[in-house]
Amino acid sequence: MSKQIDPFNDSLTNQLIKGIDQFNLPLIQKLHLRILAHCLFILKATSAEDNNSYHEEILIREWCDKQSQQFNDQKFNDILYDQLISVAKKLKNLSQKLGKNINDLEIDDLVLLVKENSKINNN
Repeated sequence: MSKQIDPFNDSLTNQLIKGIDQFNLPLIQKLHLRILAHCLFILKATSAEDNNSYHEEILIREWCDKQSQQFNDQKFNDILYDQLISVAKKLKNLSQKLGKNINDLEIDDLVLLVKENSKINNN
């Protein structure tokens, strides 16, 4: 069930969400998978063409600033930014481990990460 996440679409598609629901995973892992997929969508939409981490962090900060304007809440902005940077690092590590570019990650790749995290947390 390989589904490419489309960074040009505004959000996760209903088809992708239904696909995630079809995985034989516990509910908490499905929710984790949805969050990772959404974060990957954001990272793809904000990715720097030069693959420079510093530029990527600036683009993520700008995206967070834009999103948090509707809330006028700097603390929310900072937390959102920190979480996206944390997920970006995990997804970059995953992409390197799989020998892929982060923009080429698919939902099946994210399932591997969710299952890996579950094993780590259960030990």
